[in-house]
Amino acid sequence: MKRVKLVFFLGLLICSQYISAQNKQRLINNWEYLKGDLGGVWEAVRPVKEGNPESVPLWQSVNLPHCFNALNSVDPDENYYQGPGWYRTQLDVKNPYSEGRTLLHFEGAGQKTRVYIYDKKVAEHVGGYDEWTVDITDAVNAFKKTAAFDKEFKGKIPLEIRCDNSRDLEMIPSDLSDFNVYGGLYRYLNLVYVPKVSVDKIFAAASVDAKGALGKLNISGRLLNPNGVDTVSVKIEVRDPEGKIVATWENQIKAFYGDKALWEANLKAPKLWSPEKPNLYTVQTSITAKGDTHVHQEKIGFRSFEFQKKGPFLLNGKRLLLRGTHRHEDHAGVAAAMTEEMIRQEMTMMKEMGVNFIRLGHYQQSRIVLDLCDSLGILVWEEIPWCRGGLGGDVYKNQARRMLTNMIEQHYNHASVIIWGLGNENDWPGDFNEFDEQKIRTFMKELNDLSHKLDPTRKTAIRRCDFCKDIVDVYSPSIWAGWYRGIYTEYKEASKKEFDRVDHFLHVEWGGDSHAGRHSESPDKALSIVETGVGTDERAGDASLHGGAARVSKDGDWSESYIVNLIDWHLKEQENMPWLTGAAYWPFKDFSTPVRPDNPVPYMNQKGVIERDFTKKEAYYVFQSYWTAAPMVHVYGHSWPVRWGDAGEQKMVKVYSNCNEAELFLNGKSMGKKKRNSQNFPAAGLRWMVKYNEGPNQIKVVAKTKDGKEITDEITQEYQTAKWGKPAKLVLEKIAEKDNIVVMQARLFDANNILCLDARNYVTFGLTGEGALIDDQGTSDGSRKVQLYNGRAVISVNTNKGKSVASVKADGIPAGFLSIN
Repeated sequence: MKRVKLVFFLGLLICSQYISAQNKQRLINNWEYLKGDLGGVWEAVRPVKEGNPESVPLWQSVNLPHCFNALNSVDPDENYYQGPGWYRTQLDVKNPYSEGRTLLHFEGAGQKTRVYIYDKKVAEHVGGYDEWTVDITDAVNAFKKTAAFDKEFKGKIPLEIRCDNSRDLEMIPSDLSDFNVYGGLYRYLNLVYVPKVSVDKIFAAASVDAKGALGKLNISGRLLNPNGVDTVSVKIEVRDPEGKIVATWENQIKAFYGDKALWEANLKAPKLWSPEKPNLYTVQTSITAKGDTHVHQEKIGFRSFEFQKKGPFLLNGKRLLLRGTHRHEDHAGVAAAMTEEMIRQEMTMMKEMGVNFIRLGHYQQSRIVLDLCDSLGILVWEEIPWCRGGLGGDVYKNQARRMLTNMIEQHYNHASVIIWGLGNENDWPGDFNEFDEQKIRTFMKELNDLSHKLDPTRKTAIRRCDFCKDIVDVYSPSIWAGWYRGIYTEYKEASKKEFDRVDHFLHVEWGGDSHAGRHSESPDKALSIVETGVGTDERAGDASLHGGAARVSKDGDWSESYIVNLIDWHLKEQENMPWLTGAAYWPFKDFSTPVRPDNPVPYMNQKGVIERDFTKKEAYYVFQSYWTAAPMVHVYGHSWPVRWGDAGEQKMVKVYSNCNEAELFLNGKSMGKKKRNSQNFPAAGLRWMVKYNEGPNQIKVVAKTKDGKEITDEITQEYQTAKWGKPAKLVLEKIAEKDNIVVMQARLFDANNILCLDARNYVTFGLTGEGALIDDQGTSDGSRKVQLYNGRAVISVNTNKGKSVASVKADGIPAGFLSIN
């Protein structure tokens, strides 16, 4: 497969697909950060140089990765910060190579970045999601010749970086997007030493015939050779998943510029890559010049895939139902600055939920994510951030072209990637006074052609832009049955209608919001007022909590109880849609967004199956019950401490399991055995109508695996029969304490001290004293302003080993207080 060469040269910037682990150092510690701008770079240098106590005093010590918006993105009282910020450190540069190059490799920085060595600008970059590399060799060598190098900086190299996420209409993504456009050095930054000649990129195109009998490998490369060395020796080794060398090639060639085809190889009966067996081969390329060798490694996989016309998806010649979700780069307490350990935990949780496909929304993501998708066996749709707002001018378009090129070049070798996404919701106007569908179509076609030129082996796709659906290879319309429009039982019919309109259909984005910890005795009540037969798409204004036609997103209870029913129905139906390529739930984890200030957790999109801090919601187990093979069983309601109803009233207890049979016990008494049948909604038939006792109740389930082993799950729930009246008072109490962290719970009672179990009032927590609220986390138990879930809300306090007084208040209700010692 021939790869068309297209290279964008940006001064000293060198986009790098992979930097060898040799002589590579993550720059994590010893950074200072300043929120806001400076008069110039000299103000960042001067305090270090002179130690002047009257210089700008607002620098704070930080570690990388770091995001401007770690906490303020979910501050309930103000908009998140958008503007410049500065970072500075001092580098101890010791390049081991004679005439070697010293590089700064950015894995991502938002959104506009300038890089300085001392007071000299060495590079700038626009685009918060690309990888990019700066050659600082000449600037470092020049600074070493100054008196300041030895005298003021004691042999260190001053590095200053300015990041800026200010609003800019001529930059993608649009600020109308339903996610934060974060700022900062929020992905890893690496100091890298390479010889005078090194590998810039290796493109390893791995393919396999329909029978899987013959694998082909086409390898081309690009060098970093700024000194113009004439001749290099190239050695390539291919190792199988067990590390055995299965092919080699070696040659001495003239040094080249741009891309050069290096080697074609055949491998008999390669071990195929799949979600079940993600076999990865290693391509190791060694470049030797003037006595120095640079070693570069890539992981590749052999697999074939096909979106059949008007049919399902095939992987390695067999149908695979794509069971997917989505990911935003966002986490409690750090925003976009997720560490490698956090990313690994998140991706592992997805795999353990049964995911075999992910759409990375709505921008190219960290190489760590893509590496994990390769090794875990998760197929990928990755896209550029042309998201909402319309279409800008030449600067705007050039960024889109550049980011598409960077995304494809940087992630070209990943076996997991099957789709390059060109945009999202491009039918959404607002950033410009012109909204011209034909101009959007013209540019979409240009991006589609560019993608196929850069990589003919993968498909292109967009989501929700009907007037461009004929341009791309794969199209996803807007289908939100049971949330923004319609009811969830319309899902299959709506999907088939959209499937028939295009050649290749893939449904990404479905689901709904749930406020973690909120549960309902009548979760589907809102469905009775929603009009059916009028479509299931999302339309302008549907995300608002006010106005318009009845819809569950506005008129429902936002309970976990409703969302598990919606998910359960969708998964049940997907098992009986033989034409379906797949679907992806939106999203895996709750994430912050500037356009949803009125949600139960302000500024949070709460559609995730886990919370922003990895806490699992009940929905996680519904997916597991359909998608996983490892035996599991889960009683619904682990975060539902108190149920309510009349004395003697029958209540449904639901169990989610992938086992064939389960037996329920209530207070030690068997409620009988049930057989699992995925088409028996809800809970695949594993549901029991039982009568709770007033007060505490023990619920236990015993499920049998296929080999006869038993697995269990159990919870304790109170049952309240007393009826509550108008909310009258808030009570704040300590419910746990460990390692100077106090967990507090606020509860809302009526005048007769009866807990108001359907209360959804907003409450605001406060603290005076030596402690500190653990808030601005974007979670149901980490937000100082939050809607109650079943009449209660939880938050924690770091006591700092001192005394404080905590408070909780709600409109029209006397505040509650708690002394903490």
